[in-house]
Amino acid sequence: MIKNMPKEELEILSYSDLTELILKEENKPLNTPTIFRKICDILGYDDEEYTNKIGDYYTSLTTDKRFVFLDTNEWDLREKNPVDIVMDEDEDEEEVDDEEMNEENQEETSEYEDEIDTMMEDEDIVDDEELDDLSILSDEELEEH
Repeated sequence: MIKNMPKEELEILSYSDLTELILKEENKPLNTPTIFRKICDILGYDDEEYTNKIGDYYTSLTTDKRFVFLDTNEWDLREKNPVDIVMDEDEDEEEVDDEEMNEENQEETSEYEDEIDTMMEDEDIVDDEELDDLSILSDEELEEH
């Protein structure tokens, strides 16, 4: 597959595209250095270029949704490794606990609001007419008294 492609065509492909071709051709998961060594061989990179570019290559793999990093520290095609979502029982309990806490918080807030309402009813509230008799004194007037 890759061996039959002209070098000019291979050179215009991204590292991610080459990785996809390599993983399909190998038909098995491979680790980062092995895949990138194959890419460097295809593109004619020397050891110095391999060393200088492998970090960027790894970053590109981590952001490309076509690949999945396995527990074996190898990369494979995501299409060959469907993701199973498993709910842990503890997570279910946490969700219930969160719901219960929200209900408790609402009850506490309601009780607090009731207390404030009661306090407001009990307080002597100043009306606007009582405020009319008040005046603002300057500092000089305060000193005179």
